[in-house]
Amino acid sequence: MKQKLAIVILNWNGKKLLARFLPNVIRYSNDASIYVIDNGSTDDSVAYLYLEFPNVKCIPLQENLGYAGGYNMGLKEIEAEFYCLLNNDVKVTPDWTLPILQHFEKQQETAIVQPHILDFNKPDYFEYAGAAGGYIDRLGFPYCRGRIINTIEKDEGQYNRTQSIFWASGACFFIRKSVFDLLEGFDTDFFAHQEEIDLCWRAHHRGYTSVAIGQSKVYHIGGASLPLSARKIFLNHRNSLFMLLKNLPKKKLILTLLERMLWDGAIAVVHILTFRPKYFFAVIQAHGHFYRNTLKMRAKRNALNQNFKYFRISNVLKAYYLFNFKKISSFE
Repeated sequence: MKQKLAIVILNWNGKKLLARFLPNVIRYSNDASIYVIDNGSTDDSVAYLYLEFPNVKCIPLQENLGYAGGYNMGLKEIEAEFYCLLNNDVKVTPDWTLPILQHFEKQQETAIVQPHILDFNKPDYFEYAGAAGGYIDRLGFPYCRGRIINTIEKDEGQYNRTQSIFWASGACFFIRKSVFDLLEGFDTDFFAHQEEIDLCWRAHHRGYTSVAIGQSKVYHIGGASLPLSARKIFLNHRNSLFMLLKNLPKKKLILTLLERMLWDGAIAVVHILTFRPKYFFAVIQAHGHFYRNTLKMRAKRNALNQNFKYFRISNVLKAYYLFNFKKISSFE
């Protein structure tokens, strides 16, 4: 008989993080089976898991396939009604899965759910990558309830109401297995970063919704797997362009892409002016990689890409820097 919930942790050289956070996941997840997909670690993670956590099912991969490829490969071996994809640097809380499973049971159109993600080091504040659920602007720049650009709000219950969102954070990402399979999982060309936004967008094309549930809260270190670097800048800019090319409505595709490229150029100039040449070249390299793969990514578009209601704010950078738009609680 298929189990209801599988909590699946993707690990790459995270032995210390597993030792720190896995006992907490086991303690507060009695309603789920727990798996660790090891993404080709070289730090003895697999041997450590077999020795210290024999009841946790380990799925070792031979190489690092990134977030997208690692989950796609590992999840093929897991049968469950729902998946929870959980970072190895997340602290969960008592009964954290309960309101999410209850929502899934009541709302069949909901395909993807995210709990509120708070900062492990500043527990009263939301965490950058996900906060209380994500949106994108017209140009594909992501922002969150509780976090816009670099302004992060204190959690005072202002977002606790269950709310439809555009994307859920890959740090703690619940999805129906049937929908994950229908969408053929993450796009492995992304490797890491924004593959969850692309997946949520593809789910929206098919009429599914994503929601954030404030009755469930977890605490994320953030950046423990891949701290800010030129590599991260490269992946974010390239994958944003990949995502737009795949998912924008046909009538908006060319002009929106061109406008986004101009904004990326402006961001690259800021990196130069603030003496960060590695970040400047990361943006340039991201565009070069995008141009070389344009035909490949364009072939992934399909007739469902007519979701004109994918954004709430036209340009979050303008709103933030020119009009002092720092939070969206006043809009809800």
